[in-house]
Amino acid sequence: MSKRAVLEVIALDVEDAVAAQAGGADRLELVTDMAADGLTPAVSTVVGIRAAVDIPVRVMLRLADGFAAGDVERLAGAARAMREAGAEEFVLGFLGPDGGVDLGAVERVAGELEGCRWTFHRAVDRAADRDALRKQLADFPGLDTYLTAGAAGGVDAGLPTLLAEAGRRGEPGYEQQLLVGGGLRLEHVPGLLDAGIDAFHIGGAARPGGWGGPVSADAVAEWRCVLGL
Repeated sequence: MSKRAVLEVIALDVEDAVAAQAGGADRLELVTDMAADGLTPAVSTVVGIRAAVDIPVRVMLRLADGFAAGDVERLAGAARAMREAGAEEFVLGFLGPDGGVDLGAVERVAGELEGCRWTFHRAVDRAADRDALRKQLADFPGLDTYLTAGAAGGVDAGLPTLLAEAGRRGEPGYEQQLLVGGGLRLEHVPGLLDAGIDAFHIGGAARPGGWGGPVSADAVAEWRCVLGL
């Protein structure tokens, strides 16, 4: 029997985290400021959520909108502060002006994680060459997941890429888990599951009232049901 698919839910605060766990989420992505597509949260939020739930929490390391690293030493400091607060899993990803991976920034920030597991986020969907980025990061310590819609425009546009990459699982640069998110809808799920994709990421889909409202345990439970209990 195959293991059940992973369901990761974006949380902005303790209320979100508790509702996501109650609905059956396997993991949280913790961010602040979704108007900027998710930035590094406050240390106090990390502490509060870790006390409130017992599912894994991946903490965003990102200081500003866009995919440039910005102040790398500030990012490294944020990573240290999050680890000191008890964070054990992370989300990051930086591109240079040419659309290639900013290896220097990734190395500096991931170096602070000392092997903690982390996700390279949707910066991959803006990369000039996805395949080259994956191969450059193939053996990077701790990197176990790519959060991707397959295209900058979202899952509708990225489906062919997602299916193609799922078919390459295990090749050099393709050992990491594909975590599909970005315009993901329930109707996408059966075809993605059939292709062997086993991890799904939702944000707005968990919030019937939009980003101004909290995560709904019932909405999360609907996804959990479709993905398998």
